[in-house]
Amino acid sequence: MIALAAKAPIPVYAIIRPRAGSFVYDADNEAAMMADIDAVRAAGLAGVVIGASRPDMTLDMALLKRLMTHAQGLGVTLHRAFDLVPDPFEALEQAIALGAERVLTSGLKVSGPDGIEMLKVLVERAGDRVSIMPGGGINLSTVERVVRETGVHEVHSSCRRQVGSKDERAIAFGFQAPVSHETSSEIVRQMRGLLDELEVARD
Repeated sequence: MIALAAKAPIPVYAIIRPRAGSFVYDADNEAAMMADIDAVRAAGLAGVVIGASRPDMTLDMALLKRLMTHAQGLGVTLHRAFDLVPDPFEALEQAIALGAERVLTSGLKVSGPDGIEMLKVLVERAGDRVSIMPGGGINLSTVERVVRETGVHEVHSSCRRQVGSKDERAIAFGFQAPVSHETSSEIVRQMRGLLDELEVARD
C-alpha cells in the first residue's frame, strides 16, 4: 500500500498510529512508530501524520519531539490527539514550536461542522504560522459551510461511500463488519471540484 501511494501524483502522508485506542503510548509503541516513519521515508512518501498524548490528555511533547527528530526531512501533520487537549491554545503553540506544517482538528468537537467556532479562533490565532485542517464529518454537504466560515484552505475528508455487499456468515463470525465503507473516487472528484470553486470565489 505504501509503495503504491508513493507513485501517486500528489503528496501522500501516512498516519503513524501503532494501535487503536488512546494516543497514550509506551516504549514499544514508540519503537513501532519509529519503524513506521522509517518505512514511510524508504518508500518515498511526502510526510507523516503523528500525535501523542499524556495521561492528562495534554500533548506528549517529549515523545513528539523525538518523533519529529526521527521524521526530519518529511512533512509532518499533527493529528486529532489535538482534539483531546484541555487547552487548545497552548497545544496550538506547542504544535507550532514542534514545526508541524498543519494541525488536523475538528475544533475539539466530534465533527468539524460542530467545531466551527473553535476552528475560526484557531485559524485566527495560527495566522500563517501553521495550517489548520478541519476534519471529522467533512463531506459534500458540509464542506462549503466549513470552508466559508473558517477561511481554511484545506480539509480532511474520507470521501467514503457505504459498500453494499454483505456476507451474513462472515459478519456472524466477526470476519466482516456489519457496515463497511470505502473511499469513492467520484466523491473525491466532486469534493476537489467544490474546493476549487470555493478557492476561486475567495480570490
